[in-house]
Amino acid sequence: MDKVLELDAVFAQYVLSNEESSEYAKLYHPYKWEDFKNLVPELPLADIFTKLIGQEPDQVIVPEERFWQAAKDIYTAANWDKLHALLILSAVRNTTPYLTDEIRILSGAYQRALSGTPQAQDQKKAAFYLAQGPFSQAVGLWYAGQKFSPEAKADVEQKVATMIEVYKDRLAKNDWLTPETREKAIVKLNVIKPYIGYPEELPERYFRKTVDEELSLFDNALKLSQIEIAHSWSQWNKEVDYKEWGMPAHMVNAYYNPQKNLIVFPAAILQAPFYDLQQSSSANYGGIGAVIAHEISHAFDTNGASFDENGSLNDWWTEQDYAAFTEKTQKVIDQFEGQDSYGAKVNGKLTVSENVADLGGIAAALEAAKKEPDFSAEAFFTNFARIWRMKGREEYMKLLASVDVHAPGKLRTNIQLPNFDDFYAAFDVHEGDGMWRSPEERVMIW
Repeated sequence: MDKVLELDAVFAQYVLSNEESSEYAKLYHPYKWEDFKNLVPELPLADIFTKLIGQEPDQVIVPEERFWQAAKDIYTAANWDKLHALLILSAVRNTTPYLTDEIRILSGAYQRALSGTPQAQDQKKAAFYLAQGPFSQAVGLWYAGQKFSPEAKADVEQKVATMIEVYKDRLAKNDWLTPETREKAIVKLNVIKPYIGYPEELPERYFRKTVDEELSLFDNALKLSQIEIAHSWSQWNKEVDYKEWGMPAHMVNAYYNPQKNLIVFPAAILQAPFYDLQQSSSANYGGIGAVIAHEISHAFDTNGASFDENGSLNDWWTEQDYAAFTEKTQKVIDQFEGQDSYGAKVNGKLTVSENVADLGGIAAALEAAKKEPDFSAEAFFTNFARIWRMKGREEYMKLLASVDVHAPGKLRTNIQLPNFDDFYAAFDVHEGDGMWRSPEERVMIW
């Protein structure tokens, strides 16, 4: 353990900070293969990759460029004992869920201390998460069949189409972009691919995932892991698979993939309070409508703005427009910077991409909600606040403030909503009230 800590202190000098990692559009550093190998002359990279993919690659993308530029002094014969210790510790940590329950509980002590969790997860719940992990997409399909009706799917598909049209209209009317950039933004929006509820089919490798009752839990886990690892390396030089989802249908989450220009909404987030056929249209727009438009907004946030409609890193902005965009996003940074979260301070730059997406999501969803005959601003804003409720111990909230690219749920509501004039009218907020923000300080981007 002492050797690992010693090596960790060396790594810490070079690895990306959370803030740097959050700016993923800046992490594209292509290296010719020979140049990359020269960064770590004592590592047998040619042999490793020939074994893994049957050949040496032509180039490699290096997000952690600072680390690899220093790697020749890390991956050396003098450090083999420390590197070997790290490999042993990594292997041990990967096996602890599959050994005795006592070992499982002991192995989680550090994480529980960080998050303020007083006791380990009970054995039944731990077993569930362990069992569903390798089969998550299959569990998700079962969940969707139980919880997400065809009527709900059709309704959400219509809502996604509506949000895209509203977003397109807002872009067309945008008053701070030049026509050249505005047109390219609309081109990108027009080809965003929405995936709703659940994938159409299971990945082929799932049909090779079987549990052998003659084997131990550990040996079964190892076999299932080998299938996933082999699949990952088999994707080398293959066509991009747009059918496989990055999360299962039973996960309460959603995402935008900038390299595929697609948005995904699993069935589990298409439930109350985010969405329900029995909720008012305003409540649904304040919930899932804002989430849909949030994911669309990621195509135009501080990271997504660097990718074109094909998912390639490509500067499609005029210099003037990007400068205006940067000025506006800085205002979002300033609104969140230093906000208190249970004694920790929010990092405005770390959370800016998600905050820009929230801002755009609320704006577009609010416009869509206003088109409905039963529009209620109070219902819209109340449900937006409701979807970000959470319970968390003080230690956990402090931990999130230091590592999460999302602002704390309370601030996602209370910092964002005062940017909207309708919020003041709905809740009779006036100058001097706690959530009052003067008109000149209110921010709008998309």
